[in-house]
Amino acid sequence: MLNAETGLSSLQEPRKSIFKYLTEEDKIELENHLTRVQVKRNDLIFKEGDRPQGFITLEDGKVKIFKEGVGGREQILRMVKPGGFVSYRALLAGEPHIASAVALEDSVICLIETEYFYDSLLKNNALTLRLLSKLAKELGFSNSRTVTLTQKHIRGRLAESIILLTQKYGMEPDGTTIKAYLSREDLANLSNMTTSNAIRTLSSFVNEKVIAIDGRKVKVLDFDKLDHISKLG
Repeated sequence: MLNAETGLSSLQEPRKSIFKYLTEEDKIELENHLTRVQVKRNDLIFKEGDRPQGFITLEDGKVKIFKEGVGGREQILRMVKPGGFVSYRALLAGEPHIASAVALEDSVICLIETEYFYDSLLKNNALTLRLLSKLAKELGFSNSRTVTLTQKHIRGRLAESIILLTQKYGMEPDGTTIKAYLSREDLANLSNMTTSNAIRTLSSFVNEKVIAIDGRKVKVLDFDKLDHISKLG
């Protein structure tokens, strides 16, 4: 991987990081066991079957975690925003990665040494509780998404995915453009549908004046209607 530098610049914005629960002394110690890595858009951070190199958080940018299915088709399992965890499940389980991670845009990740993570960080009760809370929330999200992706109609699935992107990444200053510029294929993979179905469904949303599209930019014009489509399923 990629232009590594040591340093804990993610701590410059502690509200985004679980490391805000560390003392200043612990933060200084952590700097000695952390590598900051710059990744370019479409760079592979790890792939399915790899052994985890450490605990990885996202400092800046966007990352998708996905699994390849039948015929090599991707299913996006989750999206990561700054302050989120890129790699932790395989590390905690002592298993190889069961999914892959790719940068959706130029990003910065922080790789924490495995031994230090276990021997020092997990001894911090507040940080460990925060980590457990994060894991529990992601498990709940995954359970809900399983129902959505297997039972909702394609319109409901795509509408929910668009709403999820607004919740995860927020909006541009114009208040309508989502701060995540995904390809049609990524939107399809996030919604468990083919790319052709995603394109047709997006076009129907545009015709209904629910959204507007400019390249990879998606503008939400009628959030209430989009929410209704999502709930109608």
